[in-house]
Amino acid sequence: MIGSANSKNRVKIRLTEERWFHITESHDELTGLSFDVLDSIENPDVIVKGIAGELIACTRIGNKYLISVYKETNNDGFVITAYLTKSIKKLLKRGILWKKK
Repeated sequence: MIGSANSKNRVKIRLTEERWFHITESHDELTGLSFDVLDSIENPDVIVKGIAGELIACTRIGNKYLISVYKETNNDGFVITAYLTKSIKKLLKRGILWKKK
């Protein structure tokens, strides 16, 4: 396991080596940013609803947003994927669940 983060719902979210390999294989710009992905889950700017029950944490980094997609279960959770994007307008239309004050 690479590490874990506590979500805003106080659920421990795991980031495994297998998942991180999968993420960086498709999004090599995230290489070296595993702890940023975990930090975005603990300290997001906004959390948005996913399509299939997942949660999407969005955190601004420079002129882009780090998107961390994760799933919570009763007592545990895991990172599904992560990526960088320039805009989160479409994501916000899904419904904001939590927003930084």
